[in-house]
Amino acid sequence: MSDPERAKKFDVMEFIGRNNKDKRWPEIKANAQELKKQYKKVGAMGFCYGGWACFKLAADPSLIDAVSTAHPSMLDKAEVDAVKVPVQVLAPENDFIYTEELKKYTLDTLPKTGVQWEYIYFPGLTHGFAARGDPSDPKQKDGLERAKRIVVNWFTEFLH
Repeated sequence: MSDPERAKKFDVMEFIGRNNKDKRWPEIKANAQELKKQYKKVGAMGFCYGGWACFKLAADPSLIDAVSTAHPSMLDKAEVDAVKVPVQVLAPENDFIYTEELKKYTLDTLPKTGVQWEYIYFPGLTHGFAARGDPSDPKQKDGLERAKRIVVNWFTEFLH
């Protein structure tokens, strides 16, 4: 959404209606099953809308080996409760979607799951920082680059 004109015309609620969890989950699951047939280890990275899908995949070790998500949206507490594979969360300080309540729930719940987990806090950054941060802004550029390094290291550890 780097084009301001396209961004103005983008209808988030219409997008979610066309791509709700019930509609997209079977496709996501089928793709994960196919990847697991072809590869020994599989990971998933979800930005924003993909965050809920990563957590849902993380509930089934036959589908995935590790997940990472940045500024997840549409995530619910039951999806956090259900994780069974290593989970990494990249959380900006200011996020109207991944709320303070849900951040706290995540931090309280993940230690109880028995899986490896990592929660990385990005002070001063906002929802979308890891996918569409402004590379001309030094703070956002640093967040983008740091998030990339953190995720690469996570998957290096759990997929090799």
